[in-house]
Amino acid sequence: MPRLRIASCQINTRVGDLDHNVGRIVEVLGDATAAGCDLAVFPELAITGYPPEDLLLKPGFIADNRAALDRVAAATTTCVAVVGFVDAGRDLWNAAAICAHGEVVGVYHKQELPNYAVFDEARYFARGSDPAQLWSVGGVRVGVSICEDAWNPAGPILDQADSGAELVVNLNASPFSAGKLLRRERLMGTRAADASTALVYVNQVGGQDELVFDGGSMVFDAHGALVARSPQFVEDVLIVDLDVDQVYRKRLLDPRGRPTDDLLPVAVVRSEEVEASESRRSVDEPRLPDPPIAAPLDADEEVYRALVVGTRDYLVKNGFSDVVIGLSGGIDSTLVATIAVDAIGADHVHGVSMPSRYSSDHSRSDAELLADNLGVDFRTIAIEPAHAALLDMLAPSFEGRDPDLTEENVQSRIRGLTLMALSNKFGWIVLSTGNKSEVAVGYATLYGDTIGGYSVLKDLYKTRVYELCRWRNTQGDEPVIPEGVIAKPPSAELRPDQRDDQSLPPYDVLDPILEAYIEDDRTVSELISHGHDPEVVRRIVRLVDSAEYKRRQSPIGARITEKAFGKDRRLPITNGFR
Repeated sequence: MPRLRIASCQINTRVGDLDHNVGRIVEVLGDATAAGCDLAVFPELAITGYPPEDLLLKPGFIADNRAALDRVAAATTTCVAVVGFVDAGRDLWNAAAICAHGEVVGVYHKQELPNYAVFDEARYFARGSDPAQLWSVGGVRVGVSICEDAWNPAGPILDQADSGAELVVNLNASPFSAGKLLRRERLMGTRAADASTALVYVNQVGGQDELVFDGGSMVFDAHGALVARSPQFVEDVLIVDLDVDQVYRKRLLDPRGRPTDDLLPVAVVRSEEVEASESRRSVDEPRLPDPPIAAPLDADEEVYRALVVGTRDYLVKNGFSDVVIGLSGGIDSTLVATIAVDAIGADHVHGVSMPSRYSSDHSRSDAELLADNLGVDFRTIAIEPAHAALLDMLAPSFEGRDPDLTEENVQSRIRGLTLMALSNKFGWIVLSTGNKSEVAVGYATLYGDTIGGYSVLKDLYKTRVYELCRWRNTQGDEPVIPEGVIAKPPSAELRPDQRDDQSLPPYDVLDPILEAYIEDDRTVSELISHGHDPEVVRRIVRLVDSAEYKRRQSPIGARITEKAFGKDRRLPITNGFR
């Protein structure tokens, strides 16, 4: 039985930073070569970073991407590298380069282009149409595919298997959403079993704007059994000695029938070792220990780590070292501050309490206690002088009108102004603290609560905020989130004795309606048929629809569900459908 030593290279690339990406690929390729690997596989569009979006419309970027690939190819010696890049000719293709002996020896073009959810590949790329081929690496026939190619059961992997592929490598940039890792495992295991080939699934890791990539790269045998998996949310080079079964005859004898199409050509790619021996890696050679199978994270830890990675990479990749957060003593700002500390360290997090005449003593003390527990810089800037001055300034214009939401929003906008002043003066980026429930119904003051450069909780419903706070308090030696923050009723504290449930249904009622309407696209009649109160449903749907203009002006935030506000959900602001 032949054996191939493979490096699954789960790396964190940076969109547009070609020098960084080349440096990281070459570094990891060097480690794989030193470990005696025959084949190293890198993520989809690893040269450019994913997704490059409208950078792909710049001819200079495309040319530089190709030159960058040549630098990677020049670094290949005894280990063949499969690397994602953008190929250009009559059109553009999402492509994988097969690099060996210091040059690019072949290219594969992605055939299945996703154009749903956050994906816009049909905007940029042509579908691969030229016949694919197999690559003989160390005597093992290898097929190459890219991401969505593996999601189509009748796609190129089956064609490659019909021509005798013993191993298929699948390059990915698959964004995270909660629970997706196990769905990928089931799908890829099925694809390997159906094709009767071993399969290496390599995913990228890290944050890119609102997208988070969780890695979780996997290796399957020809029966679809998982034999190795990288951990989520960290870079990892997974090296596996893969015993490659003689699977072609098994495929021919499959009762589903024998292939009748022409066989794909096989291009021989020999490393220096293979040229010398003219044989496959011997099974008598010492074998690596069994590779690790990283356990899936539990639901709370998975989401929490996605938020940490998304926040960290947005800050680091955009050159921000420090953040500033308005600490109200409420549950949302508490979780944002805790995530920020876990992302970039307490020394780089600055919390600001901005009490008004309506701020309760326990809110101020909870904010101070949290700052002390986290070890962050903490200051108090009372907004009452500005609040009073602004009310006096507006009094002549407001004469004869009772106080209402206007006066409440004034306080929020003063707080936003204060945080932005600190941001401008010290170069700190403001982290917004709104959650998905509030963002959905517009329960946030435009140019007040919505200010900021990054919205950590934008795709996290309020009920999940509480769950993650409780989970975070189970980590480490001591809880960091004050119990008073979790226990008290949520309130914006913009008027005396205010509570959120005076303006909105309780969150355990609200959130299921929001999830069904936003993520499942249920209609009003469907929601009512599922047992929700008709009056509540109509009111919530109206609030969600009318708040679209606010969301368009809000900062981006980490995507953790299958339908986040942003690229996932693109509704017109001017919209007469109800």
